[in-house]
Amino acid sequence: MATPNEKLAASLHVLKSLQDKGIQVIQASEAPELTRVHRERLQAAGFLKPVIQGWLLPSNPEEGDGDSTHWYASMEVFVAAYANARFDDKWQLSPELSLLKHSGHTSVAKQIQLHSPEASNKHQDLPHGCSLFMYKVKPQTLVGGRSPGASGLILVPLPEALIRVSPSFFTGHELAAQVALRQVDITTLTGLLLEGGHSVVAGRMAGALRAAGREADASQLVATMKAAGYVVSENNPFERPLAHIGGRLNESPYVQRMRAMWSSMREEVVQRFETVPRRQHTEVQELLADIAARYVADAYHSLSIEGYRVSIELIEKVHNGDWSPLTSEEDRKTRDAMAAKGYAETHKHLREFIGQVLSSSKSPAVAFKEDFSRWYVALFSPSVTAGILRPRDLAGYRNSQVFIRNALHVPPGPDAVRDCMPALMELLQEENHPGVRAVLGHFMFVFIHPYMDGNGRLSRFLMNYMLTTGGYPWTIVTVQSRSQYLAALEQASTYGNIKPFADVICGLIEAQAAQPIERITQRPDAGDWTKPLT
Repeated sequence: MATPNEKLAASLHVLKSLQDKGIQVIQASEAPELTRVHRERLQAAGFLKPVIQGWLLPSNPEEGDGDSTHWYASMEVFVAAYANARFDDKWQLSPELSLLKHSGHTSVAKQIQLHSPEASNKHQDLPHGCSLFMYKVKPQTLVGGRSPGASGLILVPLPEALIRVSPSFFTGHELAAQVALRQVDITTLTGLLLEGGHSVVAGRMAGALRAAGREADASQLVATMKAAGYVVSENNPFERPLAHIGGRLNESPYVQRMRAMWSSMREEVVQRFETVPRRQHTEVQELLADIAARYVADAYHSLSIEGYRVSIELIEKVHNGDWSPLTSEEDRKTRDAMAAKGYAETHKHLREFIGQVLSSSKSPAVAFKEDFSRWYVALFSPSVTAGILRPRDLAGYRNSQVFIRNALHVPPGPDAVRDCMPALMELLQEENHPGVRAVLGHFMFVFIHPYMDGNGRLSRFLMNYMLTTGGYPWTIVTVQSRSQYLAALEQASTYGNIKPFADVICGLIEAQAAQPIERITQRPDAGDWTKPLT
């Protein structure tokens, strides 16, 4: 008789055979080989989770019941598979959600609305408070030439989506509308407006284009409509002036979104830094000694935030050179030790680099661009040496999609990362306030998530590099502030609200400038940043 483990292995083999066929979403009625016995066994072991009746998703048995990460990562793929099963290809997303996708908006939409002539205005609850509404439309509402995106969702093409969204979209999703207006081809847009006789919409489009900086195209649109006999009354659907984006009109929507966020967020950060103590460095070695004194606490908190089980003893062991993967089997195999070793190497490199920058006339942002790749290599080379990672993992930016645990924000895809990182470097070089470079640089780095691992640690290194080269103290994001810190990052990433994140970071700077964090995780020789220089 087969053992329970052997039975589970047999069920996993069936599941793997489905996944090998490219099946990511399982419709029980279409997968007869995955019998009820197999499904129940895999669900009990945590390898399958039901979504709605008759539909399941493969899952990670290590995830708890309240963990939304896998669902958020799979939701769009599930909705696309479910819609294809019900409506074949006779469906599309709503114009509003289509436009959000075209504009580089990557956060999870907890409510998805799709349109189909075969729908019946049905609402379907989905896991973790999400839902799907299938709205019945006339057959002619479906747009020709529509095609599925990366997740399989069928989008309304950009020009049609701009024409079809309601005026409220321009105020409710101002950034998405602005990016879309900068991308749209004016000839295609004008042709669709003429073909449909959309004189009222043409007035709105002209006003919106002018507000987005496309004055010549707005005038051309109005003149063309009038030449065709239409009466056009131009009106601006935006309620306030738009953020400055700059760059090319046809630039990546992800880059345009980054530029607009930086432009709209920076003033809030500048205002928050008005109360943060700052001093100009007169003695580089004093600063470097202070940074070194804060190392143990910094490593403990930064690694603990990321979920590594790192003790003060381990950090001291690595720092003092007592960690030896060549002679100690335990040291060689410990993932946490690799993280601590990499952190120590990066911290040491960064201290030396800060000293070099402050001793030169080079701009901190320019120097960062030239040196940054070394930070990632230093952080993960110990794991490569120990055989935990492959050498090619040090090559550069990620080549697959990444998701942040329990976050609605989904970082841009791997192709977009190649556009976003140079844009971040440009934004840092264009910014003259070191506090803004630190806070928005940290936020934008996490927003992009350029690597498969290490993004949080590298973003905090970036923050502290910009702080210390700008006259502020090396600041530790503590384990105690973790929940507030992560919630603030989510607010900025998903809702465009930078104030909570600026408050968290500036509050930590103020507190630690006056008094380094307690001795339990802090070396006693760290300096007091409110003390006058002598």
